[in-house]
Amino acid sequence: MERARRVLAEAGIPPARLATVRALGGGTYNTVEELRLTDGGRYVLKTAPTGPGLRYESRLPRSEEVFCRAAAEAGVPAPRTVHTDPGPAVRYTLQTLCPGAPWDDSPTPAEQAALRRELGTHVARLHRLAGPGFGYPSGALGPLAPDWRTAFTAMTEAVLADARHYAADLPVPVDEAARVLRSGYDALDEVTVARPVHFDLWPGNILVDRTPAGPRVGALIDGERMFWGDPLADFVSLALLDDIEKDRDFLAGYRDGGGDIGLGPARRRRLALYRAYLYLIMLVETVPRAFGPDRCRWTREVVGPELVAALEDITCSA
Repeated sequence: MERARRVLAEAGIPPARLATVRALGGGTYNTVEELRLTDGGRYVLKTAPTGPGLRYESRLPRSEEVFCRAAAEAGVPAPRTVHTDPGPAVRYTLQTLCPGAPWDDSPTPAEQAALRRELGTHVARLHRLAGPGFGYPSGALGPLAPDWRTAFTAMTEAVLADARHYAADLPVPVDEAARVLRSGYDALDEVTVARPVHFDLWPGNILVDRTPAGPRVGALIDGERMFWGDPLADFVSLALLDDIEKDRDFLAGYRDGGGDIGLGPARRRRLALYRAYLYLIMLVETVPRAFGPDRCRWTREVVGPELVAALEDITCSA
């Protein structure tokens, strides 16, 4: 309670108004709490862990603040940032509470189709924005780069360095993964405008609001892994461990929102690069997060082959 009161005071909200603090489930990285005020106000306090992590995970709340601002500019439902830790470590952020609950299997097939189409429209709107440079806005890997190849090279080199540092259990040697990734970097030169990429749009980070008119997308949340880059990268988490081309409803909505979904050879190579990057993160993070044996086994048996497939796709398309 005292920590929550302190954050409210820093945000200019009288801490005496705090009524309750309730832990919210579903988060896989941050500690997430709902703050309820005596005047009916409801906020979400997200606090980053203090233990070991990956290089790109430094100052993630700053990236989430940037994502929320971009979503607001694009007219996409997302939390509004009220206050972010001003300290150099940037450990927490205070946001408005959005309507809805994480997307699950409860909507009917027709409702699921409508939701995927609506989601596609929102993501396309987000991807129309242009950013100030390429890379993570948190500055975790340095300042924004002037071109996408420079930024993405730094991103992949960072996670490969983490793999070496933590002796991560990968299905291929780290140096082999690095060699294959480098072979596909020429495709990155096609990307000349930095767009906001959420990069974590699995169903748990999409709130569904059940309105009288039917379920709607309530908000895109947990944007702390956002970067400025190639919008194609968002298709990886939107079809996690699967193929975005199977999701006809999402793609139809993406077209409706003005998005470009043509997947020629160079784009497929870039998509394979982004798949490999995300799957590397998922495999390496099991070590600093100290996942249990069941989670580690699932990651090794399910995500490992997907990394191998992505690397093979980079090689075949080069």
